[in-house]
Amino acid sequence: MAIIDLNSDVGESFGRWTLGDDAAMFESVSSANVACGFHAGDPSVIRATTEKAVKAGVVIGAHVGYRDLAGFGRRFLDIDPKELADDVVYQIGALQALAAVSGTRVQYVKPHGGLYNAIVKHTAQAKAVVEAVKSVDPNLPILGLPGSEVLRLAEKAGLRAVSEAFADRAYNPDGTLVSRSQPGAVLHDPADVAQHVLRMATEETVKAIDGSTFTIRAESICVHGDSPGAVAMATAVKSALTDAGVTIGSFI
Repeated sequence: MAIIDLNSDVGESFGRWTLGDDAAMFESVSSANVACGFHAGDPSVIRATTEKAVKAGVVIGAHVGYRDLAGFGRRFLDIDPKELADDVVYQIGALQALAAVSGTRVQYVKPHGGLYNAIVKHTAQAKAVVEAVKSVDPNLPILGLPGSEVLRLAEKAGLRAVSEAFADRAYNPDGTLVSRSQPGAVLHDPADVAQHVLRMATEETVKAIDGSTFTIRAESICVHGDSPGAVAMATAVKSALTDAGVTIGSFI
C-alpha cells in the first residue's frame, strides 16, 4: 500500500480538564476525529481543535458517540434507534458549524467507543447511524471496523464505507477488538505499535492476541490521542511508515 490514512481521536478535553496533546498529534496524522460534545468536548474545545487542524492541514471528521460524558462514551447504551439517529445528526451539525467558523468542513463520520463497538453487530443502531449520516450529507463516508454491520449497511445505502484498523489496540482472532476490560487490550510500547501498524499497512495482516494472524484491509489506521504516550506512538508510527516508503495521506 503506497498511501495510508492515519486518524486520531481529538478534541476530547472538556471545560478546565485537558485530555491529550492534539497539536502534537496533528504533526503525525492526516485525519482528525473531533469529539462533538456528547462523549467529550465542548464548543470552545471543538472550535480550538478545528482551528489547529486547519493550520496543520488535517482533514476533519465528526467523532459521534452516545450521550455519555460520565462514561466517556465507552459504555453501551440501549437507546431507541430514532433517538440515536437524532443524536448523531445533532453532533454532526454542531461540528459542521464550528468547523465552518474555522474555515474548514466535516468530511467524514467516525462513531466513538461504545457506539463504535455496538454497531459492529447491533443492526438497529447501525442502521440508525447510517440513516443519520445519509440524511445530513450522503457524501460523508463512515469509518468502521472491517466486516461490521455499519459498513455493510452504509454500502447498501450508497454511502462510502471506509475500513479502519487500530494502531494501539489488540485484536481477537475474529477481527474484533479485545475488550478494554481485558489485560493486553491496549498497546503502549511505541516500537510494538509501529510494527503492528507496519504489518497492517504493508502486509495487510494482524497478529491477534492469541498469536494467530488474519488478513485486514484498512484505508485508515487510528492512533488514539488520549492514550498515555500517544504522541510518542504516533511519531513512531509515522517514522516506521515513512521509512518503509508508505505515504501518509487522507483517504478523502
